[in-house]
Amino acid sequence: MKPYSDVAAGMRTIGLLGGMSWESTVPYYRIINETVKEALGGLHSAKIVLVSVDFEPIERMQHADEWEETAKILAAEARSVERGGAQCLVLCTNTMHKVASEIQKAIDIPLLHIATATGRAVTSAGLAKVGLLGTKFTMEETFYRQQLENDYALDVMIPTEPDRNTVHRIIYDELCLGIIHESSREAFNQVLASLVGSGAEGVILGCTEISMLVRHEDSAVPLFDTAELHAKYAARWALQEDS
Repeated sequence: MKPYSDVAAGMRTIGLLGGMSWESTVPYYRIINETVKEALGGLHSAKIVLVSVDFEPIERMQHADEWEETAKILAAEARSVERGGAQCLVLCTNTMHKVASEIQKAIDIPLLHIATATGRAVTSAGLAKVGLLGTKFTMEETFYRQQLENDYALDVMIPTEPDRNTVHRIIYDELCLGIIHESSREAFNQVLASLVGSGAEGVILGCTEISMLVRHEDSAVPLFDTAELHAKYAARWALQEDS
């Protein structure tokens, strides 16, 4: 085992900005530490600065289309993460990457974008046409899909409007509250099947809570859990295995 001083000198500190919702922030912390432990062995764990926000007011601003205000809040919290000694920022949510550029402008450390982790995984799997599940903001607006399409040449499909409404409702009314209903699992599986029937070679779970509900064994095509991919990307970055 390497001396602690050697490991500490080589491992960078990850900054997590979470709480949106806290249900999906927990896996980030666990997966990052599991990845570091697997790489370094023993009792090693990640060096992390975590700031977790109160999601209630942010959720209200999302649905009121007050994105500029959410950007100001998260930019201020990101500066707190940076002041705490973080060397990168990981925004533990897909939807709030809508204001990622505003957050990046407020800090001097790199923001590790969730679409980067996702796009790399999809292209590494050799897929070109994928479905996207998430909040209506993530599915319907361009901030997420466009990066996948432009940077990774992916053909990104989204569900029908009724299916988008169903997915959005389950995310906010159930998953963000830690509620799991079998009827909702079945509803998601039907949406997955519809995307596959329309030609999706894989499906991106583009909301960090969805993996609480959707299981890999329920899908006929590969599923890409963005929370897991993002967390592992951050861990590799901290270990200086990934730029």
